[in-house]
Amino acid sequence: MFKLLKNGHCFAPDDMGIKDILLANDKICDIKEEILAANLWDVEVIDCQHCLVCPGIIDQHVHITGGGGEQGPISRIPEIMFSKIVEAGVTTVVGVLGFDSITRSIAGLLAKARGLEAEGITTYIYTGSYGSPTETLTGRVLTDIALLDKVIGVGEIAIADYRSNHPSLQDLRTLASEANAGGMLGAKAGVLHLHVGDGEEGLQSLFRLVEESDFPINMFVPTHINRNATLFDQGIEFLKRGGQIDLTAGETKGYSVAKALAMLVAQGINLEKVTVSSDGNGSASNEGGISNIGQLFNDIRACVLENNLQLSMVIKTVTLNPARILKLYPQKGCLLPGSDADILVLKENDLSIYRLIARGQVVVEDQKAVKKGKYEN
Repeated sequence: MFKLLKNGHCFAPDDMGIKDILLANDKICDIKEEILAANLWDVEVIDCQHCLVCPGIIDQHVHITGGGGEQGPISRIPEIMFSKIVEAGVTTVVGVLGFDSITRSIAGLLAKARGLEAEGITTYIYTGSYGSPTETLTGRVLTDIALLDKVIGVGEIAIADYRSNHPSLQDLRTLASEANAGGMLGAKAGVLHLHVGDGEEGLQSLFRLVEESDFPINMFVPTHINRNATLFDQGIEFLKRGGQIDLTAGETKGYSVAKALAMLVAQGINLEKVTVSSDGNGSASNEGGISNIGQLFNDIRACVLENNLQLSMVIKTVTLNPARILKLYPQKGCLLPGSDADILVLKENDLSIYRLIARGQVVVEDQKAVKKGKYEN
């Protein structure tokens, strides 16, 4: 019933110093300098001495049903497995459909999300796909968001990409209207999650949309912003206007996550509206042709170990910041009494995963999944 994490250096994600954390079933119920196991019944004690204790990672851009398809049927990427997600330190995932809305569907995305949640993590999805009019389950973005519990926004809608159908400003305005209204009616984030390609237009259509409408700027989440220097500069401008941006892990042609965050910090930009996601299980230009969800965790480690950025600042880009943008805070993205028991415990010396707890259950020990999905060996 109870789990007691003893003597860990807690980042909630702000630095709290050495604390004990008491979990009851799937919730955090207490955080103190000392909690005595002798006062508890049916308690499992986890020694976290010489460890850093953080919220579980929120990955807001994962192709859970598989991405790809751009090179024909053989390039369709299989569904992601539960163990791959948790071994990446991820306890909450948001599924996206992406380019292929012919052999994939919102119904399949929703079913996969429900399956992963039954296996032990928290899941949400975006309705929609690259195109516009975009894919939905109920026939409208608005009703998908308002009525389907797992749908928290629309995306990834592609702009500045030859694979998109180049949505007009009116198309984007309609999508934003539907997402905004659906979010209001369903008490959801109602975000418009935008895939931004390498096209020359970059973020220009988003700038025009914000300038020529009254939509709240914080409902727009443009991703892949670190894919080239010009787009990154536009992302900085969007931040300065009050917007938010999402960086993609594993970027090799533009700026790495560590480089991009270091550049933002050097310019004195507050990172509270900057997030990082993996694009996991989507198509990639690497040898395997698949984006590795684990690259997100690798990039976060590199920010601290190789670029000397503060862990409390970097970890927010994959915990507190996405939780606030997606309106999951304080249930997710933090270590607070009453929050979900999603906890990432890292070894202090090398930031490798010592334990990962998802919804109160230990799912990873010493970097290996101790719980696997229904159809995993």
